[in-house]
Amino acid sequence: MLGRTTVEVRADGVAVVTINNPPLNLLSVDVILSLKESIEGALIRDDVKAIVVTGSRGKFSAGFDVTAFGGSQGKKTKMELGFMSIQIVTDTLEAARKPFVAAIEGPAFGGGLEIALACHARISTSSAQLGLTELQYGILPGLGGTQRLPRLVGLSKALEMILMSKRVEGKEARTLSLVDAIAPADKLLELACQWALDIVECRRPWMISLYRTDKLETLAEARAILNSARLEVQRQNPNVVHPLVCIDVIGQGIVSGPRKALWKEAEALQELRQSSTCRSLVHVFFAQRQIIKIPVISKMNLLPRKIVKVAVVGGGLMSSEIATMLILSNYQVILKETNKKHLIDAISRVKENLQNRVKNGRATQEGLEKSLSLLEGVLDYDKFKDVDLVIEAESESLSLKQEIFSNLEKCCPLHCIFTSNISTFSVKLVGERTKSQHRIAGIHFFCLSPVMPLMEIVHTECTSPQVIVDLIDFGRKMRKTPIMVLKSFGMQVGPFRMLDVVGLQVFVVISKKFVESLPDRSYKSQLIPSLQQDNRKGERSGKGFYNYDNCGKASPDPKLSRYMKTARDASNVTFIDSELTKLSDSEIVEMILFPALNEACRMISDGVVIRSSDLDVASVLGMGFPAYRGGIIYWSDSFGSTYICSRLEKWSKEYGVFFRPCDYIMERSAKSISLQTSETRQAKSQL
Repeated sequence: MLGRTTVEVRADGVAVVTINNPPLNLLSVDVILSLKESIEGALIRDDVKAIVVTGSRGKFSAGFDVTAFGGSQGKKTKMELGFMSIQIVTDTLEAARKPFVAAIEGPAFGGGLEIALACHARISTSSAQLGLTELQYGILPGLGGTQRLPRLVGLSKALEMILMSKRVEGKEARTLSLVDAIAPADKLLELACQWALDIVECRRPWMISLYRTDKLETLAEARAILNSARLEVQRQNPNVVHPLVCIDVIGQGIVSGPRKALWKEAEALQELRQSSTCRSLVHVFFAQRQIIKIPVISKMNLLPRKIVKVAVVGGGLMSSEIATMLILSNYQVILKETNKKHLIDAISRVKENLQNRVKNGRATQEGLEKSLSLLEGVLDYDKFKDVDLVIEAESESLSLKQEIFSNLEKCCPLHCIFTSNISTFSVKLVGERTKSQHRIAGIHFFCLSPVMPLMEIVHTECTSPQVIVDLIDFGRKMRKTPIMVLKSFGMQVGPFRMLDVVGLQVFVVISKKFVESLPDRSYKSQLIPSLQQDNRKGERSGKGFYNYDNCGKASPDPKLSRYMKTARDASNVTFIDSELTKLSDSEIVEMILFPALNEACRMISDGVVIRSSDLDVASVLGMGFPAYRGGIIYWSDSFGSTYICSRLEKWSKEYGVFFRPCDYIMERSAKSISLQTSETRQAKSQL
């Protein structure tokens, strides 16, 4: 039965309880109740010696269905709060008179892993994924994970896994003693059953995770570790509470005992589920999954074509970053440059990127060599005969880009997709000299492309649905979140840091285009030229808005105030409005982000994006907007459209048309309705 559990009693006396809620065997109240019923039924049967818990179709359980988080919860009695964690997982499963063994294949996340932690042993495949991922939804582990994980892997490692929602593979889990043995997928169940029988026959230990102490530090050491974790959380993100609540619950178990801490865990979970942080993070979670659903295209049931070989054309730093990202995703890569020196420099940058991963412990030397074997540098188009995708990343020259696309059409196979890592020119304009408009699109990566999760897919009215499906699949296989837009809106994260990474000269070229095309919504910076005159070109030169050490670590530069004075003098600014010097922190946030919100609303109105939640995802993954606030459009509801419009109108009168609210905001304000769109809007391209 779907959404339930099944029980099969083997001839050797082992009852196999299988969580069966495909595709990911998500947990729910119904599934937990069914699990309780199956466990209790197996415990009273005389022919059952031991129980193995597993999941159907090669997946243990990916945890609770996220739809259960963030909803309005009524006040619960103590019995109701502890029903799942204490009555079922602790007092029924872990305290059972017969041994339980978890057979883990595929994902074991959140509540799924917590059920496994309560078993008396755990066997997994080497590729299984295990993790307590609840904090990414604004809550904490609620089935005893805060107490059992530290007792199995030690306090420091448990804090790392829980606070970072970190997942580990089965092989690492065995090293950590999170699992007791590794087995191939085809022998997993058999080994788990034999392990359970060995416990019955006293050939293996019967371990109660909740009361183990051999991996715990001394009380003094534990307090020091917990205090250090609190300080780090407050340093990194002082505006969120749920990680601190989680640390307190973990600490409660060490100081006062795990049983008492289970009740505190249940109470904390109930409270956090109703927080605005939880609602915001759940909104972002679902918005990310909604983002790849494109009206009309979704109904076509198109399957993505396989992309094996990718060509990257020119572009200096950006081409090297893209090539690095691609070979790390196991794509064969052709990197084309215009001359031998540029090619040697580009390949050297790729090697440097990979070597940095080895130095940081994120890769091995063997892995580096394997990745490099996927890369081939060329100076012409001869090797483009079998490429599936081309990413053009040349400098911001329209004629050069158009020439490249004309050459691609002559040299690439008919199925090959042509893309441009555009910044200022429309994709349609870049490809207008070709007869292949249907297979042309834009792909916009961050400059730090190997580590940034957002990828823009820029389509035109001519881009075929098949190409869109192919590029979405391409992005997801690189562990990116693809967002579809009609035209590129750019992605900023830490604007001054990002300018240094891009290079100030690139910014000058791009900003010139914006000033020319959108004079009332942009302005010419006098600060950048003053920095350039002093040879401050960005990260590559070691100086820009920040100073950079040999490892690329940025630090604030107190000399920046001197360049700001030079810029003010060049702009004929003779005084600074005294009111601006009195702004509170919240007013500064509004003055910075409301104009960004204004631009986001223009994108909704102009049909640049399909739904407002797409912009929430883009702002979180692309410009560093805090996920716990739900994204820039979702966040606007905490103020209301009327307030936002009034502030923009006030600043517009005082400081100019840059702040003038767009028609979309004014219309919504007049009706006192949310800036969010509840419906999926039809993109202008009519895909």
